Amino acid sequence: MAENQDGQEKSEQPTAKRLNEAKRKGQVARSKELNTMAITLIGVIFLATTSSQLGGGLQALMKTSFTLSRDEIFDIGTLFTHLSAAMQDAFILLIPFFVLMIVVAIASSIALGGFSISAEALTPKLSKLSPAKGLKRMFSAKALVELLKAVAKFVLIGGATAILLWNTLDSYLNLHGMEFQQALPKLGSLIGWSVTLLASTLILIAAIDVPFQLWEHKRQLKMTKQEIRGEMKETDGRPEVKSRIRSLQREMAQRRMMEEVPKADVIVTNPTHYAVALRYDQGSMSAPKVVAKGADLVAANIRRIGLESDVPIVESPVLARAIYFHSELGEAIPAGLFLAVAKLLAYVFQLRVYRTDGGDIPQVPDELPVPEDLRHD
Repeated sequence: MAENQDGQEKSEQPTAKRLNEAKRKGQVARSKELNTMAITLIGVIFLATTSSQLGGGLQALMKTSFTLSRDEIFDIGTLFTHLSAAMQDAFILLIPFFVLMIVVAIASSIALGGFSISAEALTPKLSKLSPAKGLKRMFSAKALVELLKAVAKFVLIGGATAILLWNTLDSYLNLHGMEFQQALPKLGSLIGWSVTLLASTLILIAAIDVPFQLWEHKRQLKMTKQEIRGEMKETDGRPEVKSRIRSLQREMAQRRMMEEVPKADVIVTNPTHYAVALRYDQGSMSAPKVVAKGADLVAANIRRIGLESDVPIVESPVLARAIYFHSELGEAIPAGLFLAVAKLLAYVFQLRVYRTDGGDIPQVPDELPVPEDLRHD
């Protein structure tokens, strides 16, 4: 198991923060075998499938380049003009191939670890020039793996070449009995498909190397338990910062709560220490809900907003304390308080009728039935 400089075991998987930092430094998973396989295989397939067009173009180019008059042969300036034109035509003919190779090279490079450009990775480091570290890299486990991969590639490609030659030897030998015009396309076809099959063997090497590079990348980024704790501490921030964040969160929650007070049907008070705002919509609620509650200064703010919004305020110390201590903000009141709150809401609805239509002033309920187990002195 890998260890850091302090001798601690790197047994923990890298965190998202560690992975992002590594990517910013240019430390991402890369597979040279995947890159080599993609470029070689796609390049060979492209050349094999477009050989007739490329061959025709090159044939026309060669014919034009070598069809010279006697005066042109002895004119050095004309020869250079022909050479320049031939090189330009050849480049134009091969532009699709070059563009394809550039695209494949970029795509295969970023397929494994994603797109990453890091100035830090490009910065020269004197530590890389250290002979001691160079020797250490030469005899490291990674160097051994690279050596084994090179031997495996040699054995695999060499064996595939031997098998391919054994099976196509007769086809090559039969070419000598053909006319040149017939033998040349046949030879091109044999070489094209032979190289394509040989390039296909690189798929096996890439299929082994890609998982290994992903595993090796994760292994190099593994962290110790101490590093995990340090990162968590750094992420959470200093105590004073956390305290400030909690304070802001409380202020925001309290501000949202105060915005609900004008929507309440009634505010029950202690009368000064506690205040609870209740709301009940018969069509959408199965029971009255606590929309705001607080003690001392918060209670005073609830009462102030209630007065400004013309919300009825009823003094009932026992009921106010029972709701405050046994109900959660935004939740329905306990079932044991249904009867007491129902009587309170009946008074509120009667008060609304009085304010609208007049008549007798409703009496504030004196005693509201609060069960003993919900009382809080």
